[in-house]
Amino acid sequence: MYIEAKTQLQTLRDLLRFAVSRFNEAGLYFGHGSASAYDEAAYLILHTLHLPLDRLEPFLEARLTTTELEQALHIIERRAVEKIPAAYLTHEAWLGDFSFYVDERVIVPRSFIAELLHEQLAPWIENPDEIHAALDLCTGSGCLAVLLAHAFGNAAIDATDISREALDVAQKNVTDYNLEHRVNLMQSDLFAGLHGRRYDLIISNPPYVSAESMSALPKEYRHEPRTALASGEDGLEAARAILREAADYLTEQGVLVVEIGHNREALEQEFCQTPFTWLETSAGDEFVFLLKRDQLPQ
Repeated sequence: MYIEAKTQLQTLRDLLRFAVSRFNEAGLYFGHGSASAYDEAAYLILHTLHLPLDRLEPFLEARLTTTELEQALHIIERRAVEKIPAAYLTHEAWLGDFSFYVDERVIVPRSFIAELLHEQLAPWIENPDEIHAALDLCTGSGCLAVLLAHAFGNAAIDATDISREALDVAQKNVTDYNLEHRVNLMQSDLFAGLHGRRYDLIISNPPYVSAESMSALPKEYRHEPRTALASGEDGLEAARAILREAADYLTEQGVLVVEIGHNREALEQEFCQTPFTWLETSAGDEFVFLLKRDQLPQ
């Protein structure tokens, strides 16, 4: 079918229709940025053809060169057949207005914490200028560390990950945003490499997928590093460790913000005496919690 497409498709509109058909036929899963086959097809085509990502309509009737058509069909075929997330095909992922380099060494950025940083964690952080030291625990691609730096202009930021390969990707993103002087990348298994350090703010989007959910993940997610997703039998292994140790790394008025996926009910049952504040995001108030230092379990 793809060989036939090379000889019969002519315009960007033709290519878009073909891509949507192939994506629907393949039963792709859209959980890495796009919400539908149409959105994903439009993004991949515009990116491949070096066109503005928000300007599809003016180009729909434009005819494609043979080389352009072959390049776009190659990307479409890989997405449909291999079910590779679009971000790995384009080496680009977006959080709001910020673009980040990504590849298979890191998970595709999609944290709700990004939304909260856009608002400087208001009203929970009353004076953003008083955040002088911040930590992004399990930084992955470094995307949240970059957003931290933009949200809190006075903060020196440590960003840690257990994966050396992930930190190599994070270094590229930190460098691309000219933040080497403010973001310090460190290899660490959670808090293990941070002895003696204290932070006004700690954020974390750690692994939180249960063993049962890992076994049922769509193929797209299986391209991502397993260690960045899996968190023990019930998905709470990393969250437990963070709750157990975070107080030792927060200043007296320090704040902890953690994303935990769909584990709110299980977490509240296990830590029934802990007064979690659940932060409102675009998907609801069950995915990200906030605790002050004196609220952490003893």
